Amino acid sequence: METVLLEQLAVSLGLGLLVGFQREWSPGKKEAGIRTFALITLFGTLTARLSLEFGGWMIAAGLLSLGAITLTARYQRITYSPNARDFGVTTEVAALVMYGVGAVLVIESMSLGVIIGGIVTVLLQWKSTLHNLVRRIGEQDIRAIIQLILIWLIILPVLPNRSLGPYQVLNPHEIWLMVVLIVGLSLGGYIAYKFFGAKTGTLLAGIFGGLVSSTATTVTFSKHSRARSGPCSTCSTVIMIASTIVFVRVVIEIGIVAPDVLPTVIAPIAALVAVMVLIAVWLLAQSRRETETVTAVEGNPAELKTAVIFGLLYAVVLLGVAAAKAHLGNKGLYIVSAISGLTDADAITLSTAKMINAGRVTVDTGWRMIMLGTLCNIVFKGGIVAVVGSPRLFRRIAAAFGIALLAGALILLFWPPVA
Repeated sequence: METVLLEQLAVSLGLGLLVGFQREWSPGKKEAGIRTFALITLFGTLTARLSLEFGGWMIAAGLLSLGAITLTARYQRITYSPNARDFGVTTEVAALVMYGVGAVLVIESMSLGVIIGGIVTVLLQWKSTLHNLVRRIGEQDIRAIIQLILIWLIILPVLPNRSLGPYQVLNPHEIWLMVVLIVGLSLGGYIAYKFFGAKTGTLLAGIFGGLVSSTATTVTFSKHSRARSGPCSTCSTVIMIASTIVFVRVVIEIGIVAPDVLPTVIAPIAALVAVMVLIAVWLLAQSRRETETVTAVEGNPAELKTAVIFGLLYAVVLLGVAAAKAHLGNKGLYIVSAISGLTDADAITLSTAKMINAGRVTVDTGWRMIMLGTLCNIVFKGGIVAVVGSPRLFRRIAAAFGIALLAGALILLFWPPVA
């Protein structure tokens, strides 16, 4: 007997037993349990092996046979158990999928079959978790997801994928792809925040706030500090953590847009993050005295208007960087980074990473531009606190941000050039 056939049968049996065990373990009477799912998956593998000899109709015939058996079992269940509460079709659909998994192990690849089998098991096991998530998601959240689909799957494919405009740096498809990336990252943090609950602790509030929008989080908690008579150490902690998470977003964005560059530039960024983490930990220790729950995120991060504004800003930064490189040299690049970073660190990060990837900017100049932009963004958020927040909050944030800015300036000045 072939070794490959033995491997296919072993994996098929293992995946069938895995899904069947989950069905057997879950409460409620099911048409298929541990033995049945193992047999179904083996049946898929067997029909796929036969199809290699007799043609693909064998797989179709097997699927029709399994469908008939499943419908018969369901009919009997409804007929003889009319008072059964659970008439869902999850088990039946899982049986059909696992039949397909058994076939995929033969006609496609072992790894694909294992991945699909694992996904089926996770989906079945996470029934309560997924249902709780759906119950926590409201109309606004559904609208945010739909808007992401609009931005990604409807608008992106129709945009021309060629360089246009001055300096040949404006590619509509690539610009909108960056919009999709930023909206996706923000929406991912927003959904995670909704999953863990709108009322959460200080640490998670800062993390989710930074993932969705550190600027919006700064505005929210600055306003919150005005309404409180206490020291509001919670507000300063959340703002500091959110500002630190910005650098995590920067690393993620560089890793996606220019993965080959990331190992070279991550060291100086990590050094600044380490300083900011220490500051955040100290503030977090101070905030432990406050027991109030906090609201981390407000609004919809996938608003089409916000996406369009970011796309325009990103395009302007691309043009600014290209023009500065052509006419002003490195000093001009740093000026553009500082100005654009004031309002949005994502735009300068993504545009610079693209420039590095295209060879328009050196790696050493690029990471310094990105860090300068993010440091200016910290200055901008400090200004927000000064205008919107309480004087006590501003004093705390000024001290925390001051240390971070000093550390960033020292890194920019004394970090050795990278190739």
